[in-house]
Amino acid sequence: MTGFFGPIEEQTVKNDYFRQVVFTGKYCQLVLMCLQPGEEIGNEVHEKVDQFFRIEQGDAKFVLNGSEEHTVRANDAAIVPAGTYHNVINTSKTRQLKLYTVYSPPNHPAGTVHKTKAEADSAEKQEHHR
Repeated sequence: MTGFFGPIEEQTVKNDYFRQVVFTGKYCQLVLMCLQPGEEIGNEVHEKVDQFFRIEQGDAKFVLNGSEEHTVRANDAAIVPAGTYHNVINTSKTRQLKLYTVYSPPNHPAGTVHKTKAEADSAEKQEHHR
């Protein structure tokens, strides 16, 4: 299929994987994410990648550059510009955080699926050693 077409909100809410790439184009990438209660993405920076986030379920805390904090809830969006350190934290102790993100340009290999954060961390360590 050329491009991506479908009920993104429904797919996001149904997704239970930490990271699932659903589309990779030349200039952008669409990724579904699910963070378990209390889980966080971890402080990271993408030097040449802007990132758009849309929260479909739950509450998140975005921490930018170590000190700037924003609370983002279901139906909210956030954009993190390239070169900004950022962490996304699921603030709930009981509910999953469901979101999708658009990277521009793509940030992960096409078709990437990481079922858990541990699996994602392991894969990213391997990518950095290549």
